[in-house]
Amino acid sequence: MTFVPPSYEDIVASPYATALPSPWVSPSTETRNYFQAIENMIKVFAVKPGEEMLFLTDPLLDRRVVDAITGVANARGVFPREYMAHTTQIMDCPDECRAMVEKADFVVSSWFCSVNAPLFNKLRKEKGQRWVKITYFRNLDLLHTPQARFPVELVGEIIRATARMYPKTENFTMSFSDPRGTDLQIKFTPDMVKNLHQGNRWRGKDIADEAGCYVHYLPTHGPNIYDRTCFKREPGAHADMQGVVFPQWAVGFKKPFTEKIGIEYKDDLVVKVHGKSMEAEILRDMLVGVNAHLHELGCGFNPKYPRFKAYPAGSNAPGCLHFGTDSDKRSDFMNRMVPRWEEPHTHQDCVAFDMTVKLGKTTLIDNGFLMALRDPQVIAEASKHGDPVELLEAFVE
Repeated sequence: MTFVPPSYEDIVASPYATALPSPWVSPSTETRNYFQAIENMIKVFAVKPGEEMLFLTDPLLDRRVVDAITGVANARGVFPREYMAHTTQIMDCPDECRAMVEKADFVVSSWFCSVNAPLFNKLRKEKGQRWVKITYFRNLDLLHTPQARFPVELVGEIIRATARMYPKTENFTMSFSDPRGTDLQIKFTPDMVKNLHQGNRWRGKDIADEAGCYVHYLPTHGPNIYDRTCFKREPGAHADMQGVVFPQWAVGFKKPFTEKIGIEYKDDLVVKVHGKSMEAEILRDMLVGVNAHLHELGCGFNPKYPRFKAYPAGSNAPGCLHFGTDSDKRSDFMNRMVPRWEEPHTHQDCVAFDMTVKLGKTTLIDNGFLMALRDPQVIAEASKHGDPVELLEAFVE
């Protein structure tokens, strides 16, 4: 009998055809992975014996998260207090909570206003109060994910390598492009770079042991490659910025955009949304004529964060960008689609996975790939924790 080799169609149709290993992970490997993530967590929540610790939470937060962190604190003789607001979306510290916050040395918070409430900024600056924001640790089961066990020290090295790419002594243009035609330019000065990089996160300090620090856990979100810290958050200050961005997706939309939708910026304001689809009309209502300004331009630094996960704010994979705007108007669309979103409905994150970003002549991101991942110091640090290519470039889709 003549042997007839299988056709391409036969191979594709076979339930047994594979060129990749089984996704099954042994229980012993899962145990190792889990305790690596726990060690990362304990490092970040650097509770100090005898200090006053406070949780600022919301009703939808997994209570196991509070219990886990409290257990770490209790082991060090610290017994946290907790104030639960009705939502994460509050824009400032409630009056009845002020005394609790002012007394604290260490704060763990799920609130959106954690980063920019005047009282919180003042206490970090003047008292040295330490903060951990847990937007990305709302469920204890996240400790079983690759991003949770990715070495926190390596996240810091990636951030420092990114910071080194910024010109420090001359004006330059941060420019954006992609296959859809994005063309946005933001003019930078040395003072803007200095202000942007002052925070502990841009120094790669993602462990909450430094006076006045503000960190995220899980360590995925930011620091932002541009935001209002460039001007020390001074009211009315903004960059010389103009151009059009064609994002691929936005928070609150079930699927990526099928139409090429353009968001046009002048200075830091959205002045026009280009497109004829329903999605474009929704974004137009959300962003045009309501003082929608670019609040943050976020980039992730944890290579094991899922690349195409845009909720709650992201993606936060290295090289993926989210253009976060704040407006004067609450969006009815966002209120319908994500009523319990961790961000207020005046905010919107538009996402792009494949942009090229240049700092003058230096390429910061190449077609969605963060160039700092190939920095020699980053590779050297990665080599301490495993295979650098697997750690830095085997992305989670």
